[in-house]
This record gives sequence, structure tokens and C-alpha cells, in this order.
Amino acid sequence: MKVLVTGASGNVGRYVAHELLQMGEQVVAAGTDIEKLHDLFEDEAEQVILDFTDSMTYKKALHDVDRVFLMRPPHLGKPKDLFPFIDAMKQNHIRFVSFLSLMGVEKNSLPPHHKIEKYIESAGIPYGHIRPGFFMQNISGVHAAEIKERNQIFIPAGRSKTSFIDAEDIGLAVATILHEPDKYQNTAYTITGPEALDYYQIADILTKVTGRRIIYTKPGFLRYRNYYVKKRDLHKAYVNVTVALYFMTRLGTAKEVTIDFIKLTGKQPRSFEAFARKHINCFI
Repeated sequence: MKVLVTGASGNVGRYVAHELLQMGEQVVAAGTDIEKLHDLFEDEAEQVILDFTDSMTYKKALHDVDRVFLMRPPHLGKPKDLFPFIDAMKQNHIRFVSFLSLMGVEKNSLPPHHKIEKYIESAGIPYGHIRPGFFMQNISGVHAAEIKERNQIFIPAGRSKTSFIDAEDIGLAVATILHEPDKYQNTAYTITGPEALDYYQIADILTKVTGRRIIYTKPGFLRYRNYYVKKRDLHKAYVNVTVALYFMTRLGTAKEVTIDFIKLTGKQPRSFEAFARKHINCFI
């Protein structure tokens, strides 16, 4: 049977799909942009349109599938947006689902990931939640514009520390449990990078790697939200979720360093400095 990878053209999904293919699995790469999926996977994986807001796309996506990597698209801020698809997974007798959750959500009901985890569990679908720390790709992605254009990190995390993890490492961890679902039934793993850093330290690392002086401006929540909604023109629901996550970060929920990634994969997670050097073009 096949493995459905939702968000297969995104930061994590593409790595999940790649690792599964390396393990010899048949992969169905799902997303809303079929051309982008074809460019990424060509003949390596089947490609299918999947829109969580359109139940008409569910049947084809779940055809001949017994395992699913499920991730919440950033623009869908409400947990109930994913509930119909979870119901469809149950109706299609999905054997195992790995949900891309968030570090610390088992103790915090504020982010949408908490309710999604609970809904999967209540549906009775065997699961393996992966709860990563903040993606390093958030810095090289959505937050890279200010770094490149203004030499600034514009993130409302205060002086809190975060155990950043590379999305490539997340992809390997997810693929590992999807490849052996019986071994990981009804489990949850919190995976992090090798160290917890504050954004002043991130700025110092980027200064070292780029050769430019990068500073952390430590904006407040309102200033950050107004800037990303009005200046960057990002979707309000997405920005609101990030505000909630950075609020959690300030409470110290993102600083834990775990060895779960090592236990799952037998490998060491990538450091932020190694990540920044590998993805230097994102910052210059």
C-alpha cells in the first residue's frame, strides 16, 4: 500500500516524501499545486490534488493509501478545518497517521495543533505524533526578507530560547515512523535540534556566516503583527497563529532539548550554524 504525504511541496512534506522514497515506499505526493508537485517529484511519486477545504478531493487522495503524513497548512488557522479529512481517513480505514504537531502542545491548548491531536486520537486512528521545535526554515523562509533587506531579525520572541530543528531532520523522523507503523502505534515524539538558542545568538551566528552585522530587533507582538499583515501582506490567520506560537515561546515552552530524534533515527540533528552555512543563499 501507499503513503499519502500532505503538503508534499512544503518545507517538511518534501523531505518526508524523499525519505520514504529512499526507504522503498510508494508515495502519493499531495498538495494544491499539481505543477509544483510534478516539478519536485516527476516520475518518482504519484501526484494528486488535495484541498482540505474541498471534500471532493479526498477520495482520490486516499485511494490505495494505508498511511498518511498529515500537516496543517499555515493558512488554515482553525482546527476544525482538518476535521472532515480526519473523518475521511477513519472512513477509509487508514492504518496509521503521523501528524506534524508542535513542541509542548500536550500541555497547551492554545495552538490549533492541540485540538487536531485530540481529534485524531478520539477518531481511533493509530497515530504517531511528531512534535518538533521551531523550524530552522522559518528563519531562512518567512523571516529571511528582513535579514536580507535590513540585516534584522524581526521576531517577537523576546529573550526566550528555542531548540530549532532542521525540517530535513523532521522529514527523516516522520518517515521513520511511517515506514514502521506497527512499532510506533499511538506514540508521540518531541524532536529538537542539539541546542537551545535565543535570537541574539541566532543573529551572531548569521553575522559570522554572512560576514554582515545582523541584529535582533526584539519587536513587540502588536508591532510584529501589524508589520506582517500590513507591510508583508500575509494572511491574518497565519500571522495570528505565529503570534500565539511566539507567545508560547516567551513562556519558555520552546527551549527544551530532547534526544528523541537520536532515538528514532540513530543520527545527530543538524546545528543552526551548519544549517545556515548549507542555506547561505537564503540570507545573502
